Parts: sequence; C-alpha cells; structure tokens
Amino acid sequence: MAATLLSVLPVFLLLAVSMGIGDEVEGIRKYPVVVSTWPFVDAVKAAWSAVDGGFSAVDAVVEGCSACEDLRCDGTVGPGGSPDEDGETTLDALVMNGATMEVGAVAAMRYVKYGIRAARLVMQHTQHTLLVGEKASAFAISMGLPGPTNLSSSESVEKLSKWKENSCQPNFWRDVLPSNGCGPYRPKGSYGFGEVTCPPKESEASLINQHNHDTIAMAVIDKIGHVAVGTSTNGATFKIPGRVGDGPIAGSSAYADDEVGACGATGDGDIMMRFLPCYQVVESMRLGLEPKVAAEDAISRIARKYPKFVGALFAVNKDGVHAGACHGWTFQYSVRSPDMDDVEVFTVLPSTSTARRSQAAIGGMLLQ
Repeated sequence: MAATLLSVLPVFLLLAVSMGIGDEVEGIRKYPVVVSTWPFVDAVKAAWSAVDGGFSAVDAVVEGCSACEDLRCDGTVGPGGSPDEDGETTLDALVMNGATMEVGAVAAMRYVKYGIRAARLVMQHTQHTLLVGEKASAFAISMGLPGPTNLSSSESVEKLSKWKENSCQPNFWRDVLPSNGCGPYRPKGSYGFGEVTCPPKESEASLINQHNHDTIAMAVIDKIGHVAVGTSTNGATFKIPGRVGDGPIAGSSAYADDEVGACGATGDGDIMMRFLPCYQVVESMRLGLEPKVAAEDAISRIARKYPKFVGALFAVNKDGVHAGACHGWTFQYSVRSPDMDDVEVFTVLPSTSTARRSQAAIGGMLLQ
C-alpha cells in the first residue's frame, strides 16, 4: 500500500500544480484573459500578445491601451481627437494593480501623447495617485516620455471650425448667456449665498455617443491570476477646458481586485463618476453576484436617477467569467481567452427590465 501511494504521489502533485496555475485545466480558471470596451480588437490583440508571452497584467494593460492611443481608436483615445472649446486635445488615463491596489493616473494632461504610460509612471515612481494638467505633462516629460507635442490634428482642427460655424452648439454649458451662441458665457441670473434653487433639469438629449466621447477601459488577468485595469481617453468633444471625466477616477472608469475580478466603463463620465459603478460592480461580485447581475445592478442604479444617461460597462470575475450591461445605447466589448482562436466581440442590448432583474437577484441572494 505504501509503495502504491508513493507511485501515484508525483502524478497527484503534478495535477495540483496544474490546477493551481489554472491555465490549462478544464473547469478551472482559464488564464490569461483580456477584456476591453468596444470592438478595439487590435488593442486587445496587443494586450493578449503581451500577457500570453508572460508579461504581468499591469504590463499587458499598458501595452493594450498604448496600442489604442497609437491607433486613435474611434478618435476618442490618444492624440488628435476630441478638442475642447479652445481646440486643444488633452488626455486622461489610469492604471490599477489589483494585487496591490496601487493606482496611477493623469488628467487634463497636455503636450504628451502617451496617457497610459504617464499613468504607469505615476504609479511606479511616486506615492501619489493622480497628477493633473501641465504639471502632469512636466512630470511625464521629466520621466522620459517625449514632449512637449502638439496633440491636435487636422481632423480636430476641422471639427472645431465646423462647431464654431454652428454657433458652438451643442455644448456643455447650462443656465448661461448667450444660450445659443459661443462664449464667453455668464450666468443667466445672479444668486446669493444661501439661496434655494430648484434641482437642475436633466438635458433633453445626451451629448454623448460612441464617436464623440469614449474610453478604452481594459482588464487583464495574467497567467498567475493577477488582475489589472487601465483606461485612456481624450474626453468629451468640445468639453469646457479643464474638464476631467471619469477616465482617471479609480472605481468609476475601472477597478480591479485580485480577490474578486475587474470592471471597465464607458459613456457619460460626468454622470457615471457620481456613482463609482466599477467599484460597485466589484463589491457586488465580492458578495456573490454573477458578473452579469453585478453589471446590470450598477447600471440600473444610475438609470434610476438619470433615465436619459448613456453608458455601459463590462464585468469579469477572477474565474474569467465576463458580462456587460448598458443603458441608452447598444454596447460592444471584446474578449480574448485561451479557449478562443482570436478576439471575440460581444454585443449587449439595453434592457428596460435590467433594474427589476438585478433587484430580484440581489433580494434572492440576501435571503439565502
């Protein structure tokens, strides 16, 4: 009997090691995994090539988002797109390490075209989380990134010119004069301290769509199960100069935790950042919700307050199970995993019953 046990012990240990790695065993975690907002297939391929070649989750996220910056995905990532009211393109980016919970981010960064790499440098070489504006640019250049560089393009210049010809409409101002023209703007009325005002009415039509405001949000689970997320965007087209959206805000545009999984978001960042939807998704998965239910619940929380908002997110748990949810538009996200021959794009339709389903699932979980 002892001899028999000794003979099977090496096989048992080999199986245990294989199951621990979780990369090849059917039914166990299948690593690595790359998930990204939108059909940014080339960006996912770049991240996959890195992580499948042994790079860490953080390194792979940086490679994937950098590819999107170079490709100027949808004109809303990287240099050359989404001018602000002054015609300048600025960048927001974030990277988060789900193993250490470290975050590096830059916002309203001028003159430097590598947003995600600047964010990585913030995480690597400072004790801060977020650097902004020209000081973020100076930091990035001092750390070796090329610059200063004009981030405008012929396309962004032409876009601004046509917008001004249309009396600077649409724009992101409200309750100002002139109401149908270009600035400078001033308040419609003067308000004293302590005065009570009615809640602002929600805009009749969203200014946000896939081609004038978008973010690449990417999550990677590497071969040893570490999770990281990254985002990069040049923000909303014709934004008020100085505006920062949800792209560099951990918990809003993206969030990662090795113990649970990750989330990435896209859409109307000015609204979404008020709810920290990706933090909500990860914490809901921590409590036991499946990615689909967690994603739908986070979206429904926003939709209840802002029925006309436009946004979407994906969720992926630590086992590589993924799902998406959206409101106000049809959403697509891209995935690459070991059981796929190539990147696959998943389409998610907005659903009016999302809130009811997510609430029912949460209620059922609490009763268990």
